[in-house]
Amino acid sequence: MSERTRLVGGLSLAGLLVGLAFPVLAQITPETLPEAPAPSGVADPVDADQSPEAPGADAEALPLRPGIDALPDEGSGEAPPAAADMPPINPDLDAIEANRARLSEIENSITLTTERAAELRAEIEDLQGDRARQNAALIAAGQRVKLAEIEIGDMEERLGELIASELEVRGRLDGADGSIANVLAALERISRNPPPALIVDPSDALGSARSAMLISAILPQLRAQADAVSADLAELQQIKAAALEEEQLLRANFAILEEEQLRIATLIAARRQGETRATAELEETEREAIALAETAADLQELIEGLSARITAVATAASATAAANAGAPTPSLDSDTVRLALANTARVEPAVPFSSARGHLVMPATGQNVIDYGAGDGFGGISRGLSILTPAEAQVVAPADGWVLYRGPYLNYGQIIILNTGQDYTMLLAGLAEVTVDIGQFVLMGEPVGSMGSQTIGRTVTTSAGADRPTLYIEMRRNNEPVDPTGWWASPRNLTQSG
Repeated sequence: MSERTRLVGGLSLAGLLVGLAFPVLAQITPETLPEAPAPSGVADPVDADQSPEAPGADAEALPLRPGIDALPDEGSGEAPPAAADMPPINPDLDAIEANRARLSEIENSITLTTERAAELRAEIEDLQGDRARQNAALIAAGQRVKLAEIEIGDMEERLGELIASELEVRGRLDGADGSIANVLAALERISRNPPPALIVDPSDALGSARSAMLISAILPQLRAQADAVSADLAELQQIKAAALEEEQLLRANFAILEEEQLRIATLIAARRQGETRATAELEETEREAIALAETAADLQELIEGLSARITAVATAASATAAANAGAPTPSLDSDTVRLALANTARVEPAVPFSSARGHLVMPATGQNVIDYGAGDGFGGISRGLSILTPAEAQVVAPADGWVLYRGPYLNYGQIIILNTGQDYTMLLAGLAEVTVDIGQFVLMGEPVGSMGSQTIGRTVTTSAGADRPTLYIEMRRNNEPVDPTGWWASPRNLTQSG
């Protein structure tokens, strides 16, 4: 089957996926999908003047790795690059042996000088490809944006509570205006005429006694009213000071958020201008050897740490190869998955998708308002998750995968469909902006777009989300919805409604 047919088949699945995700989209075909603007140097998946081949009933399953970056023109005579031409995610046996020999040299060189270590660090850094650094920076910036969004949300909530408290205290003070005036007037009169001798005629003993009793009864009430007013005024001053502090912190977090968003935009622009292939696994291993050497208590710990990394990557690669071949996928422990995902220079999934269960990244910060299997508000059952996000929140890839489709569709905003391998796909809908291209490989946690400032289309029906952007997330296998419960890493950035 040609690569063009495979991609068209992928788009057919993408159309069916979106159609099943939203009842209104049930008639999607590859012809009805809008054309997404292709990046510079990447051909359109289907020529505009040529009808796509319809995949048959025995069409191949979605590949874990497509093996192409762009489809060449049919008249150019260029064949799509073969999968064998793609760089491996692990070094070959010679490279592994070279690393082990290098480790033996380090073990025997206890007197390794600081200058030599600096030379090795510079050498490894020169060999390290731009892609790994850019991806790591993108993911780190994405995490900082997510934390800033969470802090801003918490601060806005606290500031709202302080404003409500201020209004309550002001209401009490406004209601006590009359009492305050009476208290001040009475105190002023008493200060001018201290009781009882100067208020009454000294010759009138009975009048003096009565006046003294009256004043002794009034003074505690006046004092209590004055104390209450003083307490309210002190509380109001404290609330104002706290609100001012929260406002300053909020402005600082907004500045951090804007700075990180600018950094993400700059990194994406730089990568689009000239993205390079990742360096070989040998260079990555040597770089980690230097980093471990600086922090390890001794060389034995260094060797053990590096050996664990080599073993984890090799084990994950073996599992991925088995998944590609349709063989049963070996189970991977959590440490192996974590170490494999730490390689930001990878150009294909670090582990089979089934092994990533419990490690997927929640695509956005927000409030989960509709769960899988719950009523969708339109008379049907939700086949995914609906999340109310902050305005202009960033969206990241929930897993490693290739972009099958990205672009606008009807009134559902921008959508992204990812091929995550092993016949799994993931759909993200309701975005305002998308920063990835069709055919591009994205890493788990890599920013892929952002939300708008309000709800797009009919993505949520709860009154709480009437004016907030909503991200819809759906997972499928063999074009059938999958309950995502249990797939996510514990998300601090997601809250439950109610």
